Amino acid sequence: MKALILVGGFGTRLRPLTLTVPKPLIDLGNKPMILHQIEALKSIRVTEVILAINYQPEAMARFLKDYESKLGMKITCSQETEPLGTAGPLALAKDKLIDESGSPFFVLNSNVICEFPLEKMIKFHKAHGGEASIMVTKVDEPSKYGVVVMEETTGKVERFVEKPKTFVGNKINAGIYLLNPSVLDRIELRPTSIEREVFPKIAADRKLYAMVLIGFWMDIGEPRDYITGMGLYLDALRNKGSSKLSSGSHIRGNVLIDESVVIERGCVFGPDVAIGPECIVEEGVTLSRCTVMRGARINKHACISNCIIGWNNKVGQGACIEDMIILDDDVYGYDKIACNGRVPPS
Repeated sequence: MKALILVGGFGTRLRPLTLTVPKPLIDLGNKPMILHQIEALKSIRVTEVILAINYQPEAMARFLKDYESKLGMKITCSQETEPLGTAGPLALAKDKLIDESGSPFFVLNSNVICEFPLEKMIKFHKAHGGEASIMVTKVDEPSKYGVVVMEETTGKVERFVEKPKTFVGNKINAGIYLLNPSVLDRIELRPTSIEREVFPKIAADRKLYAMVLIGFWMDIGEPRDYITGMGLYLDALRNKGSSKLSSGSHIRGNVLIDESVVIERGCVFGPDVAIGPECIVEEGVTLSRCTVMRGARINKHACISNCIIGWNNKVGQGACIEDMIILDDDVYGYDKIACNGRVPPS
């Protein structure tokens, strides 16, 4: 079985991090976003993953070299010369996706984090006998999204309604699909939207079905949603009884700390904190709802909340950084500076 992950896009909402690293390679929970998806695919015996890319191909090539042998599965790239939307990349990779078995293939949006119930989706797809399956998730405010209107008993999709003014349902596209090879015959090699141009036609032919996702889901393509998604991921680890989460008198809630991290006394971490490899956290530091990536150093008595601290950063003594600040690779300073304009007491 094969899968294609839609990696394309410039990741503008997560800049400046994405100026140096493609968005799918930014860590979430101390490993690249895209690795969460690839590991989920490997667990259901997917043998080949195709990454549809159009930005920073050299970085993706290095990722392939590092992880292809580690995971024991084939990982290849299909590179666009121009942005092809969410359907065009499937047409470009058609020869890679089709094989003699005629098996369906997965398509995943690289922004998505969830528990990836892919085995259940395979069973669902086989049972309904249609041409395509999409995963949907429930939301509290459907008027903000494109809503999938479906039969509740069978999951058959009737139509899509963009930002409905009256209630037509509360389920939206979750960015995970299982498609028969025949879907590729519906897609031209041009910039195309699978959500707006392809799926409505399959639904009109009554061959599109939706499976409701159980558990958490988040599109982590922008900073606030990234922080929220990380919190949901850590909570899922807690619910599974994962031994990866840290414990101790200095921990408040769900915290993930790489074993190589050096931590001095008097620190308080949590809730919803991930500290990556080779970081140094000095005395009296407070961290909450934030990611601190590989090689960063947080100096004494710094306070960080609701932020993404990039690789190899140095946050100075007594700094107070909060409210969705993103620091890029190798940033130094912030000595006794509050990024929201307030200077912390000395």
